[in-house]
Amino acid sequence: MPLPVPLSQPFLPHGVARLALTCSALALGFAPGLVTAPAQAQSATPGFVEDVVVIGRRASAAERLNATGGATGLIEADDLPQSANLTISRALAFAPGVVVQDFFGGNDQPRIQIRGSGLQQNPVERGVLMLRNGLPVNRADGSYIVGFANPAEAQSIEIFRGHAANRLGATVLGGALNLISPTGRSAPGLRLKASAGDFGQIGTGASAGYVHDTIDALLRVDHTERDGSRTYNGSSRSAVGANFGVRLSDRVTVRAFASYADLGFDVAGPLTRALLDSGSRSVFTGPTVTPTGAVNPGPNVVRDQPRREATQFHAGVRATGVMDAHLIDVALGYAQTDDMFRFPISAGVRDTRGDDATVVGRYAYAPDPARAIPLFEGTLQWVTGTADRDYYLNLSGLRGAQFGRNRLKADTLSMNGGFNLPLGRTLTLSPSAAWSRATRDNQDRYAPSTRPTAAYSPANPGLALPFGAVPTVGSSYERTYEGWSPALGLTWRPDHRQTVFVSANQTFEPPTHDDLFATVNGTPNSSPGRPNPAAPNQAAAVFATPALKPQRATTVEMGWRGRAGAWTWDAVAYHAWVRNELLSLRDETGVSLGAVNAPHTRHLGLELGLSLRMTPDLTGRLAYTWQDFRFHDDPLRGDNHLAGTPPHWVQAGLDWRPGPGWLLQGGVRWVPEKTPIDNLNTLYSDPYAVFDLRAEREIRDGLVVFAEGLNLFDETYAASTLVVDQARADQAVFLPGDGRAFGAGVSLKF
Repeated sequence: MPLPVPLSQPFLPHGVARLALTCSALALGFAPGLVTAPAQAQSATPGFVEDVVVIGRRASAAERLNATGGATGLIEADDLPQSANLTISRALAFAPGVVVQDFFGGNDQPRIQIRGSGLQQNPVERGVLMLRNGLPVNRADGSYIVGFANPAEAQSIEIFRGHAANRLGATVLGGALNLISPTGRSAPGLRLKASAGDFGQIGTGASAGYVHDTIDALLRVDHTERDGSRTYNGSSRSAVGANFGVRLSDRVTVRAFASYADLGFDVAGPLTRALLDSGSRSVFTGPTVTPTGAVNPGPNVVRDQPRREATQFHAGVRATGVMDAHLIDVALGYAQTDDMFRFPISAGVRDTRGDDATVVGRYAYAPDPARAIPLFEGTLQWVTGTADRDYYLNLSGLRGAQFGRNRLKADTLSMNGGFNLPLGRTLTLSPSAAWSRATRDNQDRYAPSTRPTAAYSPANPGLALPFGAVPTVGSSYERTYEGWSPALGLTWRPDHRQTVFVSANQTFEPPTHDDLFATVNGTPNSSPGRPNPAAPNQAAAVFATPALKPQRATTVEMGWRGRAGAWTWDAVAYHAWVRNELLSLRDETGVSLGAVNAPHTRHLGLELGLSLRMTPDLTGRLAYTWQDFRFHDDPLRGDNHLAGTPPHWVQAGLDWRPGPGWLLQGGVRWVPEKTPIDNLNTLYSDPYAVFDLRAEREIRDGLVVFAEGLNLFDETYAASTLVVDQARADQAVFLPGDGRAFGAGVSLKF
């Protein structure tokens, strides 16, 4: 019987969404003798092979993905919504366990967190291993720019939650996302797309794929730009990419890819609750001075004009070979990243230019052709990189004097090995262990004896005060972290439709340079090292370099997935005991003050996906994530909730096909309970529900037009917030979600 439509994105343009109701997609089995059907090119899984390689007995996709214990997801290109504004938050909306909160509505820096890892960062630059075609987008220290994760250029997205990502070389609590590029084989011919919508949204894209005998090639380009729903809210992203594959023999393939992305966006910043509730689409102008003191703390966006501009060139080559029961996969990668971030005056302008190189080796051994998963699988990943980082004063949006110059070096080595031991016909025992070693070195190369400071009058924020200077204090450090991450899982498959698993595991996450190195002692009206704007020569530190410990967690999880009749489900529950959790602290403008270790925290959660085919033409979908993340006996915070964690995260949708070529979809994004903004739990973001509607019509084969309405009832709400340790009721911490918007577009395939 046909499989009911499982969960995928808020809008499903075509057919069945193959969201991972699965365990680890690492277990893609093979054996000698037969040829596969089309497979996922450039997957991150050790057992993966290209579709052109002779790999033996072919297990079905569901069989392979459901054969081992863990929590993952797979989203195909046809499952991504045909949208005028396809952001990463929309692409991942129906992935249970993945919480994506928009910041400014475009291709900027949404907060992505899986199981709470990195949720307190702003911008989020840690906690998830971001991959493109199995190679890290993250820099060598684990940081990443989320705007480079472009779902419009992906053929599919693999999702690994929790310890399942250890097998990819991840050193994070949360998990990993792998964006797989289309190839000439998966997307042959010419494909065009154009769209437009409210808030100045414009998008274009094109790809050309070629395949002939043993070779294939693909070239793609895309561009999006947007004025945004607020003042000073523009964004743009341009990208070009190509890949080339060749079958050297019936058992060996080689594939190379390269991409370049140019990202730019205005940082519109937060608002106070009063401005949010008023529906204001302005940007904040900083604290207000009254006779009794300053009120409404926050950044002066109008004066400081915070903005990010970043480019990245990313290239890799990957060879895969099969020798009887052995599969070997080797990949080399290189990334060059140039990142200019103009923060508010309290942090200044941060300019980072760096290079990173990656070596990845994967191996799988499958002596039994009757089993869908390898008996043994292993991964080695090594990333090394160097970056030059310069700091400048922000003088009313202009680059001022330099006050910092550093060279940041990082190496991260991770190795994982694991068995899938059959215990009879229905049980599999999966022991594994990962070992990681990370170095973080910072060389302070700033030569002058003083560091300059700048300030504006708090009573008249446009009036510059005299420049100042503070003695130079070195910011160099050398840190080394290493640790083991063992895991033990048991999987029971009573039949091919049901999978039950339980596991106990540990994870290890070292800090990034952004955790270890931060500007301090700035204010909304003064630069780092100047805590009092009126005191230009008062000595104060400019940088903080906390001696952080790595974050470690022990987690137990269990899951049950399957299908019966019209129902498809995926449920995972977990409980993690975290030691030395990395938490980011922020000043009144939302700028990082560096990180601290929380000695003991607890993460408890439920990840649930449901799909019900009510009639042949009507399907309902639900993705629900429950999170209870708390401190444990903290001297200051007690057992409070960790800030930034929505307790409930709900995505629901209906798909209706009223006739040939038609698709109508409705969806709701619902946060039914308030979300703490600070770790002391004194300030909260209100619940909200946002309704979307879209329609799609396939006029003829290959020609599709679509229209959509987002936030149909024009709900005023905070899509996200800053995350702070202790907030004030009048503080600017709320990031408004987009108002009602309409868009339309067309896609064409030749």
